[in-house]
Amino acid sequence: MSLRSGFATFAGKSSYWFLHTFLHGGSSLPGKITLKLDPNILRTLGAKYDVIVITGTNGKTLTTALTVSVLNQKYPAILTNPTGSNMEQGIVTTFLNAKHPKTGRPLAVLEVDEANVIKVTQYIEPKAFVFTNIFRDQMDRYGEIYTTYQKILDGVALAPNATIIANGDSPIFHSKELPNPIEYYGFDDQPDQDMKAKPNTDGVLCPVCEHILHYHSLTYSNQGKYFCPNCGFERPELTYRLTKLGEQTPTSSEFEVDGHAFKIGVGGTYNIYNALAAYAVGRFMGVAPAQIARAFNGNQQVFGRQEVIDVDGKQVTIILVKNPVGLDQVLHMIGTDKEKFSLVGLLNANYADGIDTSWIWDGDFEQLTQRDIPAVITGGERYKDITFRLKVAGIPDDKHIVEPDLEKVVDEIKQVPTERVYVLATYTAMLQMRKILATKGYIKEGLGV
Repeated sequence: MSLRSGFATFAGKSSYWFLHTFLHGGSSLPGKITLKLDPNILRTLGAKYDVIVITGTNGKTLTTALTVSVLNQKYPAILTNPTGSNMEQGIVTTFLNAKHPKTGRPLAVLEVDEANVIKVTQYIEPKAFVFTNIFRDQMDRYGEIYTTYQKILDGVALAPNATIIANGDSPIFHSKELPNPIEYYGFDDQPDQDMKAKPNTDGVLCPVCEHILHYHSLTYSNQGKYFCPNCGFERPELTYRLTKLGEQTPTSSEFEVDGHAFKIGVGGTYNIYNALAAYAVGRFMGVAPAQIARAFNGNQQVFGRQEVIDVDGKQVTIILVKNPVGLDQVLHMIGTDKEKFSLVGLLNANYADGIDTSWIWDGDFEQLTQRDIPAVITGGERYKDITFRLKVAGIPDDKHIVEPDLEKVVDEIKQVPTERVYVLATYTAMLQMRKILATKGYIKEGLGV
């Protein structure tokens, strides 16, 4: 380690200690300080690690958490970034906080923002990349899905020997020839049919001939067993196959992969994809199916992703939403709840959320009117936008509470007539809500800065 790297590391660790000890945070700022002193610090910090990079639009945080749980069955020392601080500064902070094992080469499982993959691979060559999915998201940062994928590939190009573990049901991940070894995971639980995705679905043009793709089976959006009737382009052979879907509720999902039965403690088809990705990484790293099942049976609540928090007797579930596809999947998931629930929508438009809020108009909020929801609360910095959107969707005024102040939102939650409350929040709104809940003593840690 050079003198410059040593000083930068000391400064970063010192700032982390102060922020963590006195302010109960520090997921980003220590990394910023360290990078200011040594922009190349990741080369030093990551040199001793085997690194697995998890990237894509939706599901990175839960996929990372599930992957760590799976790999912990075989590898005792794993470094990760559980709060979802996935840009360069957050990743540097993660390495600063590392506790090195006395023996063996440590493993790092890192959630990485799509545009920040190259900021990792220019200093560290990962052992593997995990591609979850690519959907339209934060247009101000990424542009369309093809530019997002190219940002990832720019980083992958610096690590041509790393294995790619990709969602085989997503056509974009089979659209370009790559030198890397590739393994695919996906759903294979339905008999073949011939169908198309819904109108206005992104990413359904054949990358070879630009004909509209057809599907033998669909899970959601543009994901499924796709094929082109014009040129023969089709989904690649799957390495890891979901062979059966079982019961799904808002708090659990049962399924089989390669004939092995699994259950996870979160709902939603999109979260089964996350578990399938974690299974694929586990098998790639030599973890047995029985060990993976044991890992999945653990508590899978993670930072801001379907956490259930007791707020004076109200069971409050916080769910991150950030784009139309993810939002629709969340709305479908909470729609499977057999009990009555109240709903909270918190909308911010900071850089980490995406400053363009027009995506809320592509989400199917209208399906909420099919349920008798006794109370709906809207808030956040862009509360006017989300309030108007739900008004247009058909939420009646007499059941709609508008409260921009998140502290007062917590007070309103205590007054709703249902025990169950779902909070759908963009990223910075989720952080703000968690900080308020921590300050009030409902959760103990994980404020993040």
